Amino acid sequence: MQIGAHVSSSGGLLPALERGVTIGADSVQIFTQSPRMWKPAQYGPDLLEQYRLAQLGHPTVHSTYCHASYLVNLATSDSELLAKSRECLRANLAVASAMGSSGLVLHIGSHRGAGLDAVLPQIAQCLTDALDSVALELGATPCRILLENAAGAGGTVGRSLEELATVIEAAGGDERLGMCLDTQHLFASGVAYGTPAAADQVIAELDSTVGLSRLGCIHLNDSKVELGANRDRHENLGDGLIGTKALGALISHPALDGLAAILEVPGPEGHGPATDDVAGARKILKDGRRRRRAAGAARH
Repeated sequence: MQIGAHVSSSGGLLPALERGVTIGADSVQIFTQSPRMWKPAQYGPDLLEQYRLAQLGHPTVHSTYCHASYLVNLATSDSELLAKSRECLRANLAVASAMGSSGLVLHIGSHRGAGLDAVLPQIAQCLTDALDSVALELGATPCRILLENAAGAGGTVGRSLEELATVIEAAGGDERLGMCLDTQHLFASGVAYGTPAAADQVIAELDSTVGLSRLGCIHLNDSKVELGANRDRHENLGDGLIGTKALGALISHPALDGLAAILEVPGPEGHGPATDDVAGARKILKDGRRRRRAAGAARH
């Protein structure tokens, strides 16, 4: 498993790789534009190609993931917001694909009480339109859009694995759609995984709904809020209500080997993941694997 971290992309794209090196990350995640502004950052094709080549040959940072703007809402009934969301998604996907990203993580948005059935065709159309548009623009298959599970606040779409599977099915099962599993959102939506057995059930459910082949990455976060609180509140690993044993039980599952587990934690003084956070995640993974082996030996 790669242990990664969300890092700043200020000062251009290429410095993000070196920020990953500085904290010892195996992978990085970045925003390609301000996450709370509509205006996209302007990157020339030469810079995007430079990043793609630098990532391709990087000795220690093995993959880059991009995160779409938080403003995107594909489930809205507001026509102006929907138009902005569609264009923002297209722009984010175009940049992510051109720079060689392994996936664009997306919060689908909120239907604000209208219900999933009412907005499902719209969401599916927005996703396939963005993928088709970028494929035509670049003349190549875009990176996957990785739909992130939601913590469950309000009318957010993707509050369960079943909901994400329903969205993908509505989009015709498009192979260009995948998933990002956020550990804090999973816990906040009411899913416990405190033991290897419980974690195994979660992975089995993921496989039977979305499908493990669609799982593109993990967001590895502890939680400031309790199980089932339906609030998106990340905490540093070991300082929250999930705890290191539960996190280790989940990420040590053999089916997740090879994936990137990306830290989106506050870090020291709220400045984002640092060296100790990355090292701590590696220890959680190591301890989780040890406990799994011990549990397997005890059963036999």
